[in-house]
Amino acid sequence: MFDIQEELKKLPARPGVYIMHDESDHIIYVGKAVSLKNRVRQYFQSSRNKGVKIEQMVTHITRFEYIVTDSELEALVLECNLIKEHRPKYNTMLMDDKAYPFIKVTVEEAFPRIMLARQIGKDKSKYFGPYTSAGAVKDTIELIRKLYHIRSCSRRLPADTGKERPCLNYHIHQCNAPCQGLISQEEYRKAVDEVLRFLGGNYELILKELKTNMDRASEALEFEKAIEYRELLTSVQKIAQKQKITDTAGEDRDILAVAAKEQDAVVQVFFIRGGRLIGRDHFYLKIYEGETKSDILSSFIKQFYAGTPYIPAELMLQEEIEDRDVVEEWLTHKREHKVYLKVPKKGTKEKLVELAEKNAELVLATDKERLKREEGRTIGAVKELEHLLGLKGIIRMEAYDISNTSGFASVGSMVVYERGKPKRNDYRKFKIRGVKGANDYASMEEVLTRRFEHGMREKEEGKKLGGFTAFPDLILMDGGKGQVNVALEVLEKLQLRIPVCGMVKDDYHRTRGLYYKNEEIVIDRNSEGFRLITRIQDEAHRFAITFHRDLRSKGQVHSVLDDIPGVGPARRKALMRHFENIDAIKNAAVEDLKNLPSMNEKSAKDIYNFFH
Repeated sequence: MFDIQEELKKLPARPGVYIMHDESDHIIYVGKAVSLKNRVRQYFQSSRNKGVKIEQMVTHITRFEYIVTDSELEALVLECNLIKEHRPKYNTMLMDDKAYPFIKVTVEEAFPRIMLARQIGKDKSKYFGPYTSAGAVKDTIELIRKLYHIRSCSRRLPADTGKERPCLNYHIHQCNAPCQGLISQEEYRKAVDEVLRFLGGNYELILKELKTNMDRASEALEFEKAIEYRELLTSVQKIAQKQKITDTAGEDRDILAVAAKEQDAVVQVFFIRGGRLIGRDHFYLKIYEGETKSDILSSFIKQFYAGTPYIPAELMLQEEIEDRDVVEEWLTHKREHKVYLKVPKKGTKEKLVELAEKNAELVLATDKERLKREEGRTIGAVKELEHLLGLKGIIRMEAYDISNTSGFASVGSMVVYERGKPKRNDYRKFKIRGVKGANDYASMEEVLTRRFEHGMREKEEGKKLGGFTAFPDLILMDGGKGQVNVALEVLEKLQLRIPVCGMVKDDYHRTRGLYYKNEEIVIDRNSEGFRLITRIQDEAHRFAITFHRDLRSKGQVHSVLDDIPGVGPARRKALMRHFENIDAIKNAAVEDLKNLPSMNEKSAKDIYNFFH
């Protein structure tokens, strides 16, 4: 029995992270402290004015644990990681998990390429961004490749020069074929320098050229071309927008402001790069009444900048945050250059913060109803399932399905939903190893055994929670009594206690109800709970079918070529690279086959004779 008052006496007066658990042993709050002894005790002192959230939370705490660190900075890093991993109920939670794209130019290569990147790598490439529109970034990269004839292939140049034929881009005049030595490094570099100038802010020339081309196409009644130029022009303008200049220094900074009402908050972020506003975005947070804007900003900064690959030199804030010094130190450590948190009091910077705040208020007011509907579809739907099944505290649900074609290439799928939303990073695929033929029950037993044994092993090794290690609060099986019993047998064998529920379908393969504790539970077809179950069942089926189709396709292609005498991996690779499909190989003449890499006349005749 955990005695809270006795455990409070044992707390050390050192920096660290404290973790609060409820009666179901779920983590409901994570916090950091300069002194664990002083900070944790405050929660259980009746004389303090704690606020609505803390008072409510304390009533649910049945035990706490703590991790001692060497400094407050280490405690902050650990706190960020634990909050992201466990998403505790009483922490202010960032609801959006967005990743912003960069434009990467591989200037370290002899013949550089331009591409989209989601992370800044530790290499010598040049990165531009982050940008808020992935679509606009892709269009701009395509445009730059077309206008400046920058290669898109992954060939190692100049080492691979002349080894393979030039690709289609050369034949449609969108690449000067450095792979064939048709352009010197010096000439190619001139084009790359133009690209770097464009990405650095010199947009006028390319915008003028696109506008001229659009007008010419329109005058010539080539309306399809005119529309194409117009769309490219719009994409470049999104990248090159110059709505506001912050100062002549041309520095990188983010402007942050928050609007809050009841249990909803929106943080608006303006992304300023090189002195120009290149984009903006807003983020939703779940809060509790009584939380200040300062608290919300502090929580947002820790969660957002823990995951973003780029941190600017300055964050301009609407209000001071309580732990500013340690947050500055943490961001500086992540960026490897000094980062400042500032609250501007006058001038252009203050007006930008005010503008961000107005935008946040506008988004919150506009999207209030949408947020309520979204909550009904997700958290509200989970609450309905809890009520139907007589369960509490369902956060993570895992659903399983099996797919095969007459026993060929049987596969299993595991999809994960947290708080009513898919968590795709935790999806898992299984190739069935120990079952021959079409035996869904035995296949499901193998999948579940491997999944939970893997998770138990990771827990014993102390690996980070996530994927296999995080166990579900509810298991959903694609089927009724038979599949549920298989799952229960596996759990009993592994000594695990997790509720298992079957998703039952009718004769038309539509979701009908739930099978739980040996009885079928009918669900209102118009309820959000029913719609959530249908979405989960369809997603598990889709994920399994897609994986199975991929394996089946690969198996069919390879099996035909593997049956040809004298065709090993090298020759098979040469055939698949040169010909579009198996039919093209069938129709090829001996002379065509003989000219391929690693092929001789005998092997060419063997292939021809095999198909004829």
